[in-house]
Amino acid sequence: MYVDVRSDWLSYVDEIPRALVAANAVASLETLEQSPRHSHQKAQLLFTVRGVINCEVEDAVWIVPPQCALWIPGGLPHTVFGSGEVECISLFIEPPEAPNLPNECCTITVSSLFRHLLMRANELPERYDVDGPDGRIVSVIFDELAAAPVEGLRLPIPSDSRLKKLADLLIAAPADHATVAEWASRIAVSERSLNRMLAEQVGMSFGRWRRQLHVVLALRHLSTGQTVQAVAMDLGYESASSFVTMFRKMVGKPPSRYLLERLRPAPHDHGER
Repeated sequence: MYVDVRSDWLSYVDEIPRALVAANAVASLETLEQSPRHSHQKAQLLFTVRGVINCEVEDAVWIVPPQCALWIPGGLPHTVFGSGEVECISLFIEPPEAPNLPNECCTITVSSLFRHLLMRANELPERYDVDGPDGRIVSVIFDELAAAPVEGLRLPIPSDSRLKKLADLLIAAPADHATVAEWASRIAVSERSLNRMLAEQVGMSFGRWRRQLHVVLALRHLSTGQTVQAVAMDLGYESASSFVTMFRKMVGKPPSRYLLERLRPAPHDHGER
């Protein structure tokens, strides 16, 4: 059973008087079942060992590829589900005042050192010695968490009901080649109003927002073993090369390389940036 969705476990975790509480297990399911929307007093760090984790909050969707982690601040209502075969480690954190930890939900890059620390933290006793070696490990984890780079794997979801409808339409038909004006007419607004609302609510143009959606959908599908060619066709690209060009512009590297680096992380992380 996936520990994050158990309300009794969450209540228990919040009562443990430690800055870090580990689930002491690696959740492993072929498809991580979608959890009911919930929150907990402690923040949560979900490290993806294998597969892709998705997290939905009120105004955005985050995607967490292998060897990345999801930071969920305490008290934030969210739901979590997996794509493909999923293995993850769940840590609950009550951040100390000193470290500059993220104050918003985000996907972060996990270095080799950070990865080993998270694996070690997953084995900590529930009430570890704060002043002993275990307590020092937790302190280093907070330092690494504060310094971890944030990945741009967020799809903002607008608050306006018409734009939410548009998001649902785009997700349902990602290969639809309709123009911006045609999409605007489907939600009963003008093209100018659509562009203005998107700029105000998500800070992106329609084209960039749709490309960000395609990146999120592509990583979900690629993580289940689909080929780049198949994903390109599903998303409406004329060729795999045009899809790869879009992905590289949005993420910084082609999809196969992006996932390969996370499925087979290098033993040292100072080489490529």
